[in-house]
Amino acid sequence: MYEFLKGRLIFVRLCLLAAALALVAVGIMTIYSVGHPAQPCPAGQDGDLGSFWEKQVKFAVIGVIGFIAVNLINYRRLGTLSYWFYAFGLVLLAILLLGKIVHIPFVPEINGTHRWIKFTIKGYALPALQPSEFCKLAYILALAWYLRYRSNYRNFNTLIGPFALTLLPMILILLEPDLGTVLLMMPILFTMLFVAGAKVKHLLIIVLMALLLSPLLWYQMKPYQKIRISSVLLQSGWVQEKAEQYPALGKILVGKKFSKKQWRSDWGYHLIRSKYAVASGGAKGYGFRQGPFIKYNFLPERHNDFIFAAIAHQWGFRGCMVILGLYVLIISCGLEIAANNTDPFGRLLAVGVIAMVAVEVIVNVGMALGLMPITGMTLPLVSYGGSSLLVSAVAVGLLNNVGRCRPFSVARKRIDY
Repeated sequence: MYEFLKGRLIFVRLCLLAAALALVAVGIMTIYSVGHPAQPCPAGQDGDLGSFWEKQVKFAVIGVIGFIAVNLINYRRLGTLSYWFYAFGLVLLAILLLGKIVHIPFVPEINGTHRWIKFTIKGYALPALQPSEFCKLAYILALAWYLRYRSNYRNFNTLIGPFALTLLPMILILLEPDLGTVLLMMPILFTMLFVAGAKVKHLLIIVLMALLLSPLLWYQMKPYQKIRISSVLLQSGWVQEKAEQYPALGKILVGKKFSKKQWRSDWGYHLIRSKYAVASGGAKGYGFRQGPFIKYNFLPERHNDFIFAAIAHQWGFRGCMVILGLYVLIISCGLEIAANNTDPFGRLLAVGVIAMVAVEVIVNVGMALGLMPITGMTLPLVSYGGSSLLVSAVAVGLLNNVGRCRPFSVARKRIDY
């Protein structure tokens, strides 16, 4: 039984790695195709590393190094350091917040946000670091380590701890602002609490409280944030007509007077173009580097936030199913690793990583299809970006680590700390 289970987990880990590498390859190919293929990166972004696809290849190499590094140490030892990782992530987020108040040379303002830390050494610009991406993994590690004790989540009062761990980075990230990462953290928290064994009635009470407070939070949002969320409703012509006809409704939805013309040319431009790109791909797509949305710059951020639309345009419905199938394989492997681990920390760590990947995929794909708000969330292992790719690679490495270091010697009993 021991040898069978060990062999099974080795096969699961191989499938996990194969799916992750396939997604990275698809991402590089897609970024290459939309770059025609030598489109240089805009000045000031991610250092002087060449075109987007060349930089993604280099980021992939760094991701492989990150994958190997996280597997050099047993995941349980990472757990003992988790609070230090978490504190370091908070320090980085605090530096970004400070950069909004006073001028800090290595915290640039990009598109009205302060999300990146960027250093220049002897005139050479290094790739930008996005602390909120790394904070996600530090948060999952810290939360899994905290929830390994049953006494930390079984009573309603003890849920203050997990929510405090969650709300502190959420507030700092929201002030950058980075709405996508903020929306990601709550699903991770509830998933890990549920798997840990928190009472469902307690979780439902918290959800109800959040729903009651949501109108207050809505009115505190900036107009562009409201537009991104309400874009799901504003795709309807009927809703647009009502929002234009009743200014009060328009102000609720977008924080200002609604205009159909401005919706088509500005507020809903990305969403409209993304849906056109997906729909025009049909069942088979136009083929690699083919199609109007690939040859011409009709779709903004097609190498990053809307890369799924570029994939759908080139490879159609069939290609999309292959991509989603690879993500399902990664999630299934993660669930298998979690289910066969008797260590509460290891199981919760695997579940947290799975929840992160699943939510990112659902939000990014839903965003491209007009089913989810436009939050700027990347597609794991596929979208362009050094921080995103490195964090995704390390996340896969953590899953592999949990599967590799499973406590076989105590396979028949639960480990309680």
